[in-house]
Amino acid sequence: MTPAGPAGSGGVSRRAFLGVLGGAGLAVAGCGGGRESAGESLASRARLPEPFTVPLPIPEVARPVSPGRYEVTQRVAAAEILPGLRTEVWGYGGTFPGPTFELRRGTPAVLGVRNELPVPTSTHLHGGVTPPESDGYPTDLVVPAGYPSSPHAHPGEVHHQVVRDYRYPVEQRAATLWYHDHRMDFTAPQVWRGLAGMVLVRDEEEDALPLPRGERELPLMICDRAFEEDGSFRYPHAAHHADGHGGGPTGHGGGAAGHGGGAHGPAGGTYALAADYMEGVEGDVILVNGAPWPVAEVTATRHRLHLVNASNARRYRLRLSPGGRFTQIGSDAGLLAGPVVHDTITMAPGERYDVVVDFSAYPPGSRITLLNTLADGPAGNVMRFVVTRKAPDDTAVPATLSRPPGRPRPVTTRTFDFRRTNDSWTINGHRYRPGAPLARPRLGTAEIWRLTSDFHHPVHVHLAHFQVLARNGRQPAATDAGWKDTVDVRPYEVVDVLARFDGYRGRYMLHCHNLEHEDMAMMADFEVV
Repeated sequence: MTPAGPAGSGGVSRRAFLGVLGGAGLAVAGCGGGRESAGESLASRARLPEPFTVPLPIPEVARPVSPGRYEVTQRVAAAEILPGLRTEVWGYGGTFPGPTFELRRGTPAVLGVRNELPVPTSTHLHGGVTPPESDGYPTDLVVPAGYPSSPHAHPGEVHHQVVRDYRYPVEQRAATLWYHDHRMDFTAPQVWRGLAGMVLVRDEEEDALPLPRGERELPLMICDRAFEEDGSFRYPHAAHHADGHGGGPTGHGGGAAGHGGGAHGPAGGTYALAADYMEGVEGDVILVNGAPWPVAEVTATRHRLHLVNASNARRYRLRLSPGGRFTQIGSDAGLLAGPVVHDTITMAPGERYDVVVDFSAYPPGSRITLLNTLADGPAGNVMRFVVTRKAPDDTAVPATLSRPPGRPRPVTTRTFDFRRTNDSWTINGHRYRPGAPLARPRLGTAEIWRLTSDFHHPVHVHLAHFQVLARNGRQPAATDAGWKDTVDVRPYEVVDVLARFDGYRGRYMLHCHNLEHEDMAMMADFEVV
């Protein structure tokens, strides 16, 4: 099967071929126990380091500039990601990942974002229960100084000049969240360049648990990238548009056949996504906290790992080798009622897992590799842990972790179909239409949302947290436990979730968190009334 060139060349892309088979009801990707690819692989041109030679970095914890107020500047910076090479990153605070924000339930926080990049941005707190004006709506933009107005602006587009405040009430349970750019049509390339970081919400319920803390609590933001020979990020841009604003049918990106968004180049032009990468982009270098296949030294004790899949399109099935199990204590939206033990964990883009690994089962000197069994070659490795010594350990994973919210009674059922329609990624047959909500749930109620798909679509719902009720009418997976905001919907699968709408009235979104799909208009508004 040979990928096609640009539309009109007479070829058939792999994605289009899957669509043809999909019409016959065949779940090609993910069937038969084969490799579950969610995107097209992009190979690096740079010389890559040997795995497990770079120490695991831990992102700096942000400090408030005054009680409850944080400030961060988005700027261009150089980083040594591949040893001996320099990579230009677009980072919060000039780092990739950005700083980790540790927030407390019941203590409101304000994040002031200054944009010194050459392009507009919109910051989304992924998993946050946030007022709509601070949710990071894709056309609610912070624009850099001197950025020109565009005749191609989307309807209702709002520009904040250089700086704006995002207000987070933090009235939610302890959880592992993350933040990233959410700009209309450009989320994928701008996150690829580095605009992402982690948020840890704490509360008294979590404080009372004897879980690992301090050096034994590791935030791990996992993503993939590809690199050019000089160390710069490689991304499959297809075309250059001199107007600096993109375009394409209905304003949703450009490129061959109008597919996809793009990223502003150094001269201010835009680059559309190459047609062969419409499924999503998967790099061949796995980064953890911005380092390639890093190694972390650990004592022979329990460690808590905050796992975030921050990849554009890549899914991971994590496994420890040789042997070992994950004790899951939390999901996207907070602690589970009780721990769940897994041999493997499959993570779709946007999902988070809070797990404990007990390294006391390994003698000092052991090397434990975190594998990705959904990939062959270099992408089959994630990172390595080296057990250095024995140490006292007074931590534990209690049988009861929390008292999560109960399951409310739904008031209605709605269906959202994520599918390829007329050569576009759509929800319920529509490309994204800003300001045209597909649903109007009532504040304080719960609804069953039935999610259907033709491909791998990690579905993310803003504001609303949900529980997975069923997959294809059967029990959900063990890794679906707890309250979530992102769910892995696999090819030709029907996933029922119970979503509760608490917090705020206003305009929010649901969308595919394959970022290339998102940029190609696989989003929809809903309005909480």
